[in-house]
Amino acid sequence: IMVLQTAITKMFNIKHPIIQGGMHYVGYAGLAAAVANAGGLGLITALTQPTPEALASEITLAKSLLKPSAPGALGVNLTILPMFSSVDYSAYKDVIISSGLRAVETAGRPPNEFVKEFKDAGIKVIHKCVTTRHAKSAEKMGVDAISLDGFECAGHPGESDIGNFVLQAQGGRELSVPFVCSGGVGTGKQLASVLMLGASGVNMGTRFMATEEAPIHEGIKKALVETGSGGTTLVMRSVKNTERVFKNETAEKVRQIETEFPGEFDKIHEYVKGENYRKSFQETGDVNSSIWSCGEVMSLIDEVLTCEELIEGMVAEAEEALKQGPSFIQSKL
Repeated sequence: IMVLQTAITKMFNIKHPIIQGGMHYVGYAGLAAAVANAGGLGLITALTQPTPEALASEITLAKSLLKPSAPGALGVNLTILPMFSSVDYSAYKDVIISSGLRAVETAGRPPNEFVKEFKDAGIKVIHKCVTTRHAKSAEKMGVDAISLDGFECAGHPGESDIGNFVLQAQGGRELSVPFVCSGGVGTGKQLASVLMLGASGVNMGTRFMATEEAPIHEGIKKALVETGSGGTTLVMRSVKNTERVFKNETAEKVRQIETEFPGEFDKIHEYVKGENYRKSFQETGDVNSSIWSCGEVMSLIDEVLTCEELIEGMVAEAEEALKQGPSFIQSKL
């Protein structure tokens, strides 16, 4: 069996160049371990855990779920958000360092004060950016890799609105550290194409929500499979904290309020708070009662698979696509 070896597979010591990104109320031990067991990099979402101590036990749980010779690896996503200044990020960072895990995905505010500590502990840092300008400043901080996150992505695409066809090509021209394509990815042909643009792999969130091991309600998974193109919308544009979410009546209501009261977060807070979507994901499976993140890749999701089926299938499809390459090149007579 052939495998795709890239700078990212070597850096994180994983079999396949596929990362399961940080996702609030999704990135628990079970999913991260399933991805690692299938040869990818599985990330536990730090801030989904209510305390640093809870994160420590979630990491211990994930390790216990690893197969003895798991071909992938575990890591942690630490998203540093300016609006949640009450969070003790430093304590979460200490837990990550003492866990012995070798990979951390940072996102949100630049992690400059933590990068050196992570690296001194032998941890590889991949930082999520939505522009190459931010990526280049993260390179200067010493991060090992970049997750370049295009406008198609679920969650927070930033305010620059650069789609991945341009963003990944920019990465290939401008970055000196390895990078992965994040946002809108769900197929092997996409994996093959971004390798050609200069990326060393892919990061997926929404696609991993539609797996058997994703710890979310079947109602949400069903919506990801059944909803086609145009099934997402953007909220919180007016407060400069744009989020791509499932298009439902709650999202439409928030957009309406933002039109009437632009920039007034207190008017929409009740609708966008995380507790609402934790309930949808974990308890009710109701796709309409909350604002919940998902990406445009929904239109490419046809079925719920195991993490292993998804990863192996994508890599096989990518290899098949890459093998077609030489057929386009004809020698001149």
